[in-house]
Amino acid sequence: MGFFLGLILGIALGICLIVGFARCESIRSKSRSDLAATVAAFAKLTVQDLRKILPAENYPSWVVFSHKQKLNWLNVQLEKLWPFINEAASELIRSSVEPILEQYRPVVLTSLKFSTLTLGTVAPQFTGITILESDAKGITIEVEMQWDGNPQIVLDIKTRLGVSLPIEVKNIAFTGVFRLIFRPLVDEFPCFGAVCYSLRDKKRMDLTLKVIGGDISAIPGISDAIEETIRDAVEDSITWPVRNIIAILPGDYSDLELKPCGTLEVKLIQAKELTNKDIVGKSDPYATLFIRPLRQKMQTSKTINNQLNPIWNEHFEFIVEDSLTQHLTVRVFDDEGVQAGELIGCAQISLFELEPGKVKDVWLKLVKDLEIQRDTKYRGQVHLELLYCPIGTESIFASPYDPDFRLTALEKALKTGLDGGDTSDGVRTSGLKRKDVIARGVLSVTVISADDLPSVDLMGKSDPFVILITKKSEQKYKTRVVNNSLNPVWNQTFDFVIEDALHDLLTLEVWDHDILGKDKMGKVIMTLTRAILEGELTDTFAIDGTKSGKLNLHIKWNPRPIFRDS
Repeated sequence: MGFFLGLILGIALGICLIVGFARCESIRSKSRSDLAATVAAFAKLTVQDLRKILPAENYPSWVVFSHKQKLNWLNVQLEKLWPFINEAASELIRSSVEPILEQYRPVVLTSLKFSTLTLGTVAPQFTGITILESDAKGITIEVEMQWDGNPQIVLDIKTRLGVSLPIEVKNIAFTGVFRLIFRPLVDEFPCFGAVCYSLRDKKRMDLTLKVIGGDISAIPGISDAIEETIRDAVEDSITWPVRNIIAILPGDYSDLELKPCGTLEVKLIQAKELTNKDIVGKSDPYATLFIRPLRQKMQTSKTINNQLNPIWNEHFEFIVEDSLTQHLTVRVFDDEGVQAGELIGCAQISLFELEPGKVKDVWLKLVKDLEIQRDTKYRGQVHLELLYCPIGTESIFASPYDPDFRLTALEKALKTGLDGGDTSDGVRTSGLKRKDVIARGVLSVTVISADDLPSVDLMGKSDPFVILITKKSEQKYKTRVVNNSLNPVWNQTFDFVIEDALHDLLTLEVWDHDILGKDKMGKVIMTLTRAILEGELTDTFAIDGTKSGKLNLHIKWNPRPIFRDS
């Protein structure tokens, strides 16, 4: 009996041990799985996530969340070397900047030169350095610098009135990022052939002008003209994408120089819901557009009087030097007559967002300041059409609808003027200018349908129809009325004979039909550029003036390019 009792107890104890061991292993396995999942989750955390989890005061000394490194050691050495750097840099600035000042000299002045130039006793402070992604051919470094200096800079100016004025440039405060490119890398000490330097980002530049022994404000316009000249000189001499090259080893470094990489075609189509700056009546808006903020490279539209929803339909062209870092800036002003225009708002779009050879249609929201966007007030929107064409790749941009009708055959004539030769259709183009080139053809527009139109009738529906209008030729068509529908289907095609397609606009107005009249729901305004380049397209367009209404269209272009005699 005792034997059986011991056997039973032994079996029970063994089973318990086995169950306990199995449970312990299961818990350990789950713990390991949970730990692995936690480690994997930590591996996916971004820098921003880690900053939220770990307060700054608890960072270990070895933790660095940025590629930017501090340069306290360099600042200490720079202060020791500054007296010698000051002397050399002052002479370099005088010799290199004076010709640029003369180039941008205002018409009210006959002479603009330095009489005194020294950078003072306060050395700049380097606040950080970043090593950018480099390739086998070179290394790129960006150094952030700030300078609140005490320079002694005196400009001797002579006005057309015969007045000579010594003007002191005071209270200079500057913060920016300098880019240094060491390229090409070679197997000879110091291991690079040349250094390119440029002001990559000008974050702040403040200065004060003062006539020695007088007040510069006593001469109207002189202060603003000189300050604009100084800023233009800085922009055109060292601001990226300008690259100043210092050869370290003998060689040809012309490939490092600033060169155009493409052209940007811009159509300023319209703006809507602009802020009214006038007390009586409405604003008189005009726009300035630029890639580089130099006066001679800025382009200005015409003024549309007394209008908060202006339609400009103007074409501009810009040279692009670096499509990865440059951007297009648009500023909309209210024309004040003889006084400077009052800013309504501004907007920017980066050129790297554009696909080469493809038309991009954009609405940009206007803001008060592109750098500090604290003001959230709605100022309106501006409508642009953009086309970026890299240099050397024009031949690949051909219309699939007509392989012989290439972008270069049309766009070179429209953008840069013609230098002679025959077009693909045998028309001699020698001596013709851009304004003498027109694109003639037949535009077929199929109004397929609309989606999510607003309810206008009392019964909760609408009776929509569409009116199609071309701006230059003033041709007008109308679809049939679809009763009691917010998602009407028309499938109607209309043909327009277009005489100057690159300067025409197509407007599609969506209306609600009533027995006693009609109510306008909204509209779509488009250029014909995309149709010219693509030949045929089907797309959905947002109806401006509605909350979410859309218009579905099929557009086909049958080109007949011609050149009219000068």
